[in-house]
Amino acid sequence: MQRDPQDFGRVLSSMCTEPHPDARDAARRFLASNPGDPTTYPAVAELEREVVETLGEVTGLSDPHGYVASGGTEANLQAVRAARNLAETTDPNVVAPESVHFSFRKAADVLDVELRLAPVGSDLRADPAKIRRLADEDTALVVGVAGTTEYGRVDPIPALANAAAAVDALLHVDAAWGGFVLPFTDWAWSFADASVDTMTIDPHKMGRAPVPAGGFLARDEAILDALAVDTPYLESTSQAALTGTRSGAGVAGAHAALSALWPDGYRENAARGRENAEWLADALESRGYDVVAPVLPIVAADIPETTVEALQAEGWRVSPTGDGELRVVCMPHVTREMLESFVADLDSV
Repeated sequence: MQRDPQDFGRVLSSMCTEPHPDARDAARRFLASNPGDPTTYPAVAELEREVVETLGEVTGLSDPHGYVASGGTEANLQAVRAARNLAETTDPNVVAPESVHFSFRKAADVLDVELRLAPVGSDLRADPAKIRRLADEDTALVVGVAGTTEYGRVDPIPALANAAAAVDALLHVDAAWGGFVLPFTDWAWSFADASVDTMTIDPHKMGRAPVPAGGFLARDEAILDALAVDTPYLESTSQAALTGTRSGAGVAGAHAALSALWPDGYRENAARGRENAEWLADALESRGYDVVAPVLPIVAADIPETTVEALQAEGWRVSPTGDGELRVVCMPHVTREMLESFVADLDSV
């Protein structure tokens, strides 16, 4: 039976969006290419090198190392894996705020690493003092988030870098969603702002690349070396990526999106998202709802579950935070007209 893809006209909770037209076309052209075998597929391998270089520009790293992953989950897992492999302990742990993405729970489970979660502060950001209290000589990795999934908060990355350095641990920043918004803000979050060792930044989120196109970046090539395994039956001799065969479509799509949008297009996306988030927050507050003030373009509001269910029945794709607030992510496909229609339906239900 013929199926049509999701229409984005009422999607308000997703961190993926409609790809840029150039990215869609590029992905189609490279569907059969495998960047996991770079000597057999040199064209897509060169595109990947250029993607990593541009992601370095986005994140403030002049000599970036990394690759295009399947998404944030893989990149976060790779950060944990590299830290575990480099740690001088047989009992490594990872320390992160409670606001960290659930992929770190997956990583800890798969890699048999203890995950220690610290309560966040009243500002919904990581508390460096609480992180430091959980870290010890067996801590291999400290994690900060630059654009949390639920509230769009930016952790104090320089202070977390100090906490990591105090126990000789690596610092990983999960900027999977926020990485294409933060360059146009005053937040300190990037490799240029602190001693960040690894970072996740996903072109298939705010970057408007097709799925799958995540990004794993490292300051030091030794981190990729810690991930590498021999590949004796391929023309290339080793591989640092988690998967073998990878998406040439994702690499080419990310390259096309970055070429079309960095930096001016992303600046416009960030400004429009911020304006829409502020408009929606004001609209909800004026109707008497408690709203978590947006920092990056995510709005969370304490709207009753029955109302959320009624909105979902009207076709709105909305989801709750862990504490039950309705959550709206102002992605590039979210227009002011969509939000006006959403608020009108909220009034009617």
